[in-house]
Amino acid sequence: MSNMQIPIINGIFTDNAADYRTSYPLNLVPVPKKNGVANGYLKKADGIELFCGADKGGIDRGGINWNGVCYRVIGSNLWRVDEQGNCTAIGAIAGVSQCSFTYSFDRLGIASGGNLYYLQDGELTQVTNANLGTVVDVEWIDGYFVTTDGEFIIQTELDDPTQVSPTKYGSSEADPDPIIGLMKVRNELVVLNRYTIEVFDNVGNAGFAFSRVDGAMMTKGLVGTHGKCLFAQSFAFVGSGKNEPCSIYLGANGGITKIATREIEQIISSYSDAQLSKIVLEAKEQDMHQHLYLHLPDKTMVYDFAASQVMQQPIWFELSSSGNGIGAYRAINHVWCYNKWIVGDRFNSNVGVLSNKLSSHYGEPVAWQINTTFLYNGGQAGQIKSIELVGLTGRTNDNPDPQVFLSWTKDGMTWSNERLHRQGMRGQYSQRIIWLRAIGMFRQMVGLKFRGCDDSLASFTAIEADVEAFGNGGQ
Repeated sequence: MSNMQIPIINGIFTDNAADYRTSYPLNLVPVPKKNGVANGYLKKADGIELFCGADKGGIDRGGINWNGVCYRVIGSNLWRVDEQGNCTAIGAIAGVSQCSFTYSFDRLGIASGGNLYYLQDGELTQVTNANLGTVVDVEWIDGYFVTTDGEFIIQTELDDPTQVSPTKYGSSEADPDPIIGLMKVRNELVVLNRYTIEVFDNVGNAGFAFSRVDGAMMTKGLVGTHGKCLFAQSFAFVGSGKNEPCSIYLGANGGITKIATREIEQIISSYSDAQLSKIVLEAKEQDMHQHLYLHLPDKTMVYDFAASQVMQQPIWFELSSSGNGIGAYRAINHVWCYNKWIVGDRFNSNVGVLSNKLSSHYGEPVAWQINTTFLYNGGQAGQIKSIELVGLTGRTNDNPDPQVFLSWTKDGMTWSNERLHRQGMRGQYSQRIIWLRAIGMFRQMVGLKFRGCDDSLASFTAIEADVEAFGNGGQ
């Protein structure tokens, strides 16, 4: 008989292609912290509270903190969100998809629906200069608003950002691939094409002010305009090189590092290029976490750069706003303003705030789940006499008596009936979650699944199993 501690950072399942797949924690954030039980634990992800629920005629399309005020494009308008959660419409913004934001000393720039808009002194105006062309993306650098129409890099005039000269166009010509997006990284202009990335520096040319930095080209490119963001002192993007499937990369100093795991790449490959072109990548940093949110059409995966460095393995988890764990995470376009995270909604015009005092989303409990790796008893059969899910209990909100459901698999595809256990009511801090005589005999290996759907604030530190081995393979 032996006691065994099972890792909880990620788990394993199998598929019809006889492949071992990785299962990431659902709505549970891995936290690297030695606590005497393990080197880390899983904590419920922050809940979402309603901040401004007035109907705004569409979904959230982007947000920014400019001069200490939160601005968001929701539906077909630009909105000002104040500290009390009051939303005020400022003006119409064309388009129905994600917007790009940037700002100068006195103007907020917004690229949407092929147009460029400025907000200055409370007035929203559209740039109508014919030389501007279609605006795919916008960035501000060294006094210039820089845009792209997919073919050229276009800078506005220094003394009048509403004016554009056709003699001041630039191009990214390392490869004949279209320009997908623009970024400013360490005050250099990064031009992200479909299969290549080039870096430009302001050298003060009389025409186009920027010149290509030799040796800084990267042989990967961006799949969609909003599939990139500043992250971990550099930038992250979703894309690929020529004749390659898409993955997730960090780019820095002319070099590229892949941060996607095999499982993440398999998830990404299940979507078409047309679907991937509309994904949103965003970063959020707080409490020693450096989170990178990958908003896919029907799910959200999150990478933690800081935790990955500490734990020496890629740390990913999944977020969902559903009660069964299937479906996208509603919060998008996180903006730190008024000392809180203000978020938009992928499903409607809600404006919400994140809260670590609950785990529900707009009052609705959401599912959480932990899968384990397989317990392999050295080729011998055995039985699990008891299983304990070790953690902090008794922190509940609306749910008076949350429950945990346990099931197991011997092949990674089919699962047993579930057995439930009370998680502990409010104040029952010493509640232990133990299943006695939990699982009968297994002949080779067994995997476990723990799940629930509640508004509790429990965290889970380890899984302890009491395993009894049978000799001769249980025969």
